[in-house]
Amino acid sequence: MSWGHWPVGLQTVVLLLASNVFMTFAWYGHLKSLSMAPWYVAALVSWGIALFEYLLQVPANRIGYAEFNVGQLKIMQEVITLTVFVPFAMFYLKEPFKLDYVWAAVCMVGAVYFIFRSA
Repeated sequence: MSWGHWPVGLQTVVLLLASNVFMTFAWYGHLKSLSMAPWYVAALVSWGIALFEYLLQVPANRIGYAEFNVGQLKIMQEVITLTVFVPFAMFYLKEPFKLDYVWAAVCMVGAVYFIFRSA
Protein backbone atom coordinates (compact mmCIF):
# COMPACT_ATOMS: atom_id res chain seq x y z
CA MET A 1 0.00 0.00 0.00
CA SER A 2 1.54 3.30 -1.05
CA TRP A 3 1.43 6.47 1.05
CA GLY A 4 -1.34 8.02 -1.04
CA HIS A 5 -3.62 5.05 -0.37
CA TRP A 6 -3.36 5.35 3.41
CA PRO A 7 -6.53 6.66 5.05
CA VAL A 8 -6.59 10.46 5.37
CA GLY A 9 -6.71 10.26 9.17
CA LEU A 10 -3.63 8.03 9.31
CA GLN A 11 -1.68 10.24 6.89
CA THR A 12 -2.59 13.26 8.99
CA VAL A 13 -1.58 11.68 12.30
CA VAL A 14 1.72 10.31 10.96
CA LEU A 15 2.69 13.69 9.48
CA LEU A 16 1.65 15.52 12.66
CA LEU A 17 3.67 13.12 14.82
CA ALA A 18 6.77 13.59 12.68
CA SER A 19 6.33 17.37 12.56
CA ASN A 20 5.94 17.48 16.33
CA VAL A 21 9.20 15.65 16.88
CA PHE A 22 10.98 18.34 14.86
CA MET A 23 9.11 21.17 16.57
CA THR A 24 9.76 19.84 20.07
CA PHE A 25 13.48 19.71 19.30
CA ALA A 26 13.31 23.18 17.75
CA TRP A 27 11.54 24.69 20.77
CA TYR A 28 13.21 22.81 23.62
CA GLY A 29 16.24 20.88 22.35
CA HIS A 30 18.49 23.90 22.58
CA LEU A 31 17.94 24.00 26.36
CA LYS A 32 20.26 21.00 26.59
CA SER A 33 22.30 20.87 23.39
CA LEU A 34 23.01 24.61 23.00
CA SER A 35 22.74 25.77 26.59
CA MET A 36 26.08 27.57 26.46
CA ALA A 37 25.53 29.14 23.04
CA PRO A 38 24.20 32.69 22.69
CA TRP A 39 20.42 32.89 22.31
CA TYR A 40 20.64 34.00 18.66
CA VAL A 41 22.63 30.87 17.74
CA ALA A 42 19.97 28.74 19.44
CA ALA A 43 17.28 30.70 17.58
CA LEU A 44 18.94 30.16 14.20
CA VAL A 45 19.44 26.45 14.82
CA SER A 46 15.83 26.20 16.03
CA TRP A 47 14.58 27.94 12.89
CA GLY A 48 16.55 25.47 10.78
CA ILE A 49 14.93 22.55 12.61
CA ALA A 50 11.51 24.20 12.45
CA LEU A 51 11.73 24.32 8.65
CA PHE A 52 11.40 20.53 8.62
CA GLU A 53 8.46 20.81 10.99
CA TYR A 54 6.68 23.11 8.55
CA LEU A 55 7.48 20.82 5.62
CA LEU A 56 5.46 18.16 7.45
CA GLN A 57 2.88 20.29 9.26
CA VAL A 58 1.56 22.11 6.20
CA PRO A 59 0.85 18.94 4.20
CA ALA A 60 -0.63 17.30 7.33
CA ASN A 61 -3.14 20.11 7.68
CA ARG A 62 -3.89 20.24 3.97
CA ILE A 63 -4.45 16.48 3.79
CA GLY A 64 -6.37 16.41 7.07
CA TYR A 65 -8.65 19.28 6.09
CA ALA A 66 -10.22 16.98 3.50
CA GLU A 67 -11.71 14.96 6.38
CA PHE A 68 -11.47 17.11 9.54
CA ASN A 69 -12.50 20.64 10.38
CA VAL A 70 -9.91 23.11 11.60
CA GLY A 71 -10.92 22.69 15.25
CA GLN A 72 -10.45 18.95 15.02
CA LEU A 73 -7.07 19.42 13.38
CA LYS A 74 -5.99 21.78 16.15
CA ILE A 75 -7.07 19.49 18.99
CA MET A 76 -5.42 16.55 17.22
CA GLN A 77 -2.25 18.62 17.02
CA GLU A 78 -2.37 19.45 20.73
CA VAL A 79 -2.87 15.83 21.76
CA ILE A 80 0.06 14.80 19.59
CA THR A 81 2.15 17.63 21.02
CA LEU A 82 1.58 16.37 24.56
CA THR A 83 2.25 12.79 23.43
CA VAL A 84 5.61 13.83 21.97
CA PHE A 85 6.55 16.38 24.64
CA VAL A 86 6.24 14.24 27.77
CA PRO A 87 8.68 11.51 26.65
CA PHE A 88 10.99 14.21 25.25
CA ALA A 89 11.02 16.06 28.57
CA MET A 90 11.61 12.89 30.53
CA PHE A 91 14.18 11.12 28.35
CA TYR A 92 16.02 13.95 26.60
CA LEU A 93 15.84 16.75 29.15
CA LYS A 94 15.80 14.34 32.13
CA GLU A 95 12.77 16.02 33.69
CA PRO A 96 10.95 13.94 36.28
CA PHE A 97 7.54 12.52 35.46
CA LYS A 98 4.77 14.62 36.98
CA LEU A 99 1.23 13.57 37.76
CA ASP A 100 0.22 16.85 36.12
CA TYR A 101 1.06 15.25 32.77
CA VAL A 102 -1.65 12.68 33.45
CA TRP A 103 -4.17 15.38 34.36
CA ALA A 104 -3.26 17.33 31.24
CA ALA A 105 -3.84 14.16 29.20
CA VAL A 106 -7.24 13.67 30.85
CA CYS A 107 -8.16 17.23 29.90
CA MET A 108 -7.04 16.53 26.33
CA VAL A 109 -9.26 13.44 26.22
CA GLY A 110 -12.13 15.75 27.14
CA ALA A 111 -11.11 18.18 24.40
CA VAL A 112 -11.01 15.35 21.87
CA TYR A 113 -14.46 14.18 22.97
CA PHE A 114 -16.02 17.61 22.64
CA ILE A 115 -14.42 18.54 19.32
CA PHE A 116 -15.19 15.18 17.67
CA ARG A 117 -18.60 14.38 19.20
CA SER A 118 -20.54 16.13 16.47
CA ALA A 119 -18.50 14.61 13.66
